[in-house]
Amino acid sequence: MELNGSQMVIEALRRENVSVVFGYPGGAIMNVYDEVYKQNHFEHILTRHEQAAIHAADGYARCSGKVGVAFVTSGPGFTNAVTGIATAYMDSIPMVVISGQVPISMIGTDAFQEIDAVGISRPCVKHNYLVKDIKDLPRILKEAFYIARSGRPGPVHVDLPKDISAQIGKFEYPESITMQTYKPTYKGNVRQIKKAIDAIAESKRPVLYIGGGAISSGASESIQEFARITGIPAVETLMARGVMGDDNPLNFKMLGMHGSYAANMSMSEADLMISFGPRFDDRVTGKLSEFAKHAQIIHVDIDPSSIGKIVSVDFPIVGDLKNVVEAMIPLAKEKINPEKYKSWRDLLNRYNEIHPLKYEDSDTVLKPQWVIQRVGQTLGDKAFITTDVGQHQMWAAQFYPFSFPRQWVTSGGLGTMGFGLPAAMGVKRAFPDKISINFTGDGSIMMNIQELMTAVEFDMPVINIILNNQYLGMVRQWQTFFYDKRYSSTDINMQPDFVKLAESFGGVGYRVKTKEEFDKALKDAIESKKVALIDVNIDRLENVLPMVPAGGTLYNMMLEYKE
Repeated sequence: MELNGSQMVIEALRRENVSVVFGYPGGAIMNVYDEVYKQNHFEHILTRHEQAAIHAADGYARCSGKVGVAFVTSGPGFTNAVTGIATAYMDSIPMVVISGQVPISMIGTDAFQEIDAVGISRPCVKHNYLVKDIKDLPRILKEAFYIARSGRPGPVHVDLPKDISAQIGKFEYPESITMQTYKPTYKGNVRQIKKAIDAIAESKRPVLYIGGGAISSGASESIQEFARITGIPAVETLMARGVMGDDNPLNFKMLGMHGSYAANMSMSEADLMISFGPRFDDRVTGKLSEFAKHAQIIHVDIDPSSIGKIVSVDFPIVGDLKNVVEAMIPLAKEKINPEKYKSWRDLLNRYNEIHPLKYEDSDTVLKPQWVIQRVGQTLGDKAFITTDVGQHQMWAAQFYPFSFPRQWVTSGGLGTMGFGLPAAMGVKRAFPDKISINFTGDGSIMMNIQELMTAVEFDMPVINIILNNQYLGMVRQWQTFFYDKRYSSTDINMQPDFVKLAESFGGVGYRVKTKEEFDKALKDAIESKKVALIDVNIDRLENVLPMVPAGGTLYNMMLEYKE
């Protein structure tokens, strides 16, 4: 079959069962958009900014486990997209981003809207391509999807020159891909797995340290089973919230800079750390020389470069996490008695009793933690939760009752303000029957506020709950704790009328100051089935606690703040 390059892109997406593409057209990718107009295989959603197109594809991928797809044009179209690509890269999210490029003959001439997109994207993609020959395009498209979803997932960038998008060539789409230099290891080494089980059997205070790899591999049920049969307590990173389930008695919640006391103390007092797919981020480890210094470390990861990258590992196991855990389960049943760790679990439960996640509720001003808990009580597993970045993100991670993997969609590694609204749109497209809630701040929501128009136009009734403290809250908190309250450029009390703003885009808006008003606004927003902004006036000076100061030790947490 002979097709032009643009038709090849459309046909490849059809064969990859892509149902939605987010994007923004421009001159260099216009040929592709002409074919988008002619096809009926997938829906194209026109965002109002390229960054939002990538975040929307990212949110779609995170909640569904499918590859997210986005189109952007050359030059500023691509540079606008880079933040979204880097966001996905840091959190290992499978995406294929196709950008237009000036014709090959014009590359390197500083042509209109030319930029070295491949050079720019190289540090923040799993792989990238500049298509130089129409004969290579079918293979490149197949490889892009294969690389994005296999092994440790990640974004793949395909830069498509305009002349290639118009050339006609033979379209032979590979059935499968074999790459000499890329062969992920899916099965763990049996001897290493046995050594790890022996180490667990000999330990007295083991802890399961669960990272985002557990989500990527679909290992949640296997990890829950492993925890159940061994009786080993578990902690989750920010990216792993939802793996264990909120009501699981072995789940000691999130660890790290704003983790629970019990979770952080478990890492500090453990004699064995069983690491299932984390990347040992600095927000988790704190001071490296003091991190889990009494523990031997088992690290399971499909990416061999992640093992031993940050901390020394005693039992490295390279392989797909789900496969490895399933191989560990029968051995664990034979060798590990869950009653052995009862006193260890009792100690951690005691820590939870002494220092639970808490806040001082108020009848005069709304507390953000109450708002998040209230949404959790009202919606629970009926909702997917996205966030932007800042205090609201940490409160949501602490206080929302996540009950299943992929329910939680947030920018972890890059920490991207402006992520929440477009990501919530991606969630709503993946699961139209679920409620898509975006917890955001009054700073973050302004970063991609224009996407309210996209959400309205394409009938994606996202509910945005703005925890409004009229500050860039997390920066203000650091300035309070560590900069003698020198609030440099963090006071943002000059704000739009969010109610009128929502209405001007065709959505609905609410301004609430009391618990009763919030309950009514949330109920109305859900029933309206419209894009909503709920502007919640919260305590301006509320802090996220506990807190481990940057570079501090997990066992030395700030549990409260007093003037």
